[in-house]
Amino acid sequence: MHLHSAVTATVLAALLLSACGGSAEEGAELNEDDYGYGAMENFEAGDTFVATEPLSFSLLYRDHPNYPLQEDWLILQHLEEEHGVSLDPVVAPLSDYEDRRGVLIGSGQAPDFMPVIWPGHEDPFIAGGSLLPVSDYLDYMPNFTDKLDTWDLWEEFDNLRKEDGKAYILPGLREDPYHQWTIAIRADIWQEQGLEDPETWDEFREQLEVIRDEYPDMIPWSDRWQMNATLNLVGPSFNTAGGWGYGNGLRYDHDAEEFIYIGASDEYREMLEYFASLVEADLLDPESLTQDDEVATQKFASGQSAAISTNEEEMQGYWEAIGEAGSDAEVRMIPVPAGPAGNVVEGGGRFDVGLVISSAAADREDFLALLQFIDWLYYSDSGLEFAIWGVESETYEVGADGERQLLEHVGIKDFNPGAETHLSVDYGFYNGVFTHNFGSDTELFLSLMSEEVVELQEQMADKEELPLQPNVPFTELELEQVSLWQTALTDYVNQATAQFIIGQRSFDDWDSYVAELESRGMNELLDAAEEAHQRGQEMLEELEE
Repeated sequence: MHLHSAVTATVLAALLLSACGGSAEEGAELNEDDYGYGAMENFEAGDTFVATEPLSFSLLYRDHPNYPLQEDWLILQHLEEEHGVSLDPVVAPLSDYEDRRGVLIGSGQAPDFMPVIWPGHEDPFIAGGSLLPVSDYLDYMPNFTDKLDTWDLWEEFDNLRKEDGKAYILPGLREDPYHQWTIAIRADIWQEQGLEDPETWDEFREQLEVIRDEYPDMIPWSDRWQMNATLNLVGPSFNTAGGWGYGNGLRYDHDAEEFIYIGASDEYREMLEYFASLVEADLLDPESLTQDDEVATQKFASGQSAAISTNEEEMQGYWEAIGEAGSDAEVRMIPVPAGPAGNVVEGGGRFDVGLVISSAAADREDFLALLQFIDWLYYSDSGLEFAIWGVESETYEVGADGERQLLEHVGIKDFNPGAETHLSVDYGFYNGVFTHNFGSDTELFLSLMSEEVVELQEQMADKEELPLQPNVPFTELELEQVSLWQTALTDYVNQATAQFIIGQRSFDDWDSYVAELESRGMNELLDAAEEAHQRGQEMLEELEE
């Protein structure tokens, strides 16, 4: 495999009005004589892409150490032999992936398409013209738009549009939100004390009090990730955001129809007061905000703590650590409890990591075929099934009941333990480069998940989604100043958050804390957000006309 030579970037200028699902906008019309080499005629949703001529596309490949790239992978062979597409990867190690991507885009050497990029991370590259405005070409992506229509995702997609009215990323799509972050508990201890899964955070506090009283040598909850995962998953139930979900610090109050700054809000204070009360009552380890992940994991595995934040991947690590500690402890994930805001989750949870396309690709004679191929592999039912499960009769089979199951010699996670080969390592399937975080329709997404994860999704399914946070399309010039405000504010909020939780700072000091946020540009940031939001609303209204 080799790397395609770079093509001089020239974006198509021919525009005409086209209807794109939920939004009408100026869409680019492709002349198939100039850009249709290798493309299928009348390509529609549900069609399997097969190139009419041999094609080769370059992609930025995130090389994961758990399943390093192999040139003889079945997924690459099958794409070439059965679909007429040879993929030429530009390899970047996982540890250096984002930096490598930035260098390639900035130097004009970006591959044709680049998977594994989160919505919002494309922003730094838009002004330079290096990325394709994919929203101009949605007419040529019938599977993508079909899912936007069927799953009612147009509002979320329109939220990705920038101040020019265009979107530059194709996000991963989900039929239903995926709830992967929660709290892991010592199930044996909960059972011994006759405790059920807590329905609210207040009930969880009561349960931690039981653990503290019955196991005086144990700290009930010792967390990891500096509590960033926990603040993120707890935030919506307090109608706020925190930790990894803090973002730019802006949150739209739909009732008041205005932006508020998260770190200064009453809801954020209420969440911090909850955690501070846990620390004060010896229910939450104050070291949760500073300790290394390995330390927190060992506390949990060795029986020094009874609760810790988690996701599906980390559960396996906890089981292994418990085994190494010679313990017979049992662990399970609990549904995220409800809070003052109700039994809710954050809105907009059906978009995931996606991909961007180099603007230079628009000058290729096989540009239309590239769009069709991406649309099939990442957004069609058959393409997603192929990227996740592999090839029927070679990696999996379909039983009489219609259920897929891996062949005996193929394993992954807890499926067919001890199998001779691994679905990702030996074949290249179930690989986040070729499928957006294994996401799309719920049945397919959950088909290779553990029973525990499937049960968690079922338990969380009745939660209400909070209203979607609106688009704030800052201009390039605004972003320069906004970024300065955001950095200064977020750094201060993070510092103060830890101080409030562990008791180094009294909540009596809240007003002076907010005054400090004001001195760092909070009100100016809110004013800029209101102005950008208003422009964004006017832009969306124009698109709908």
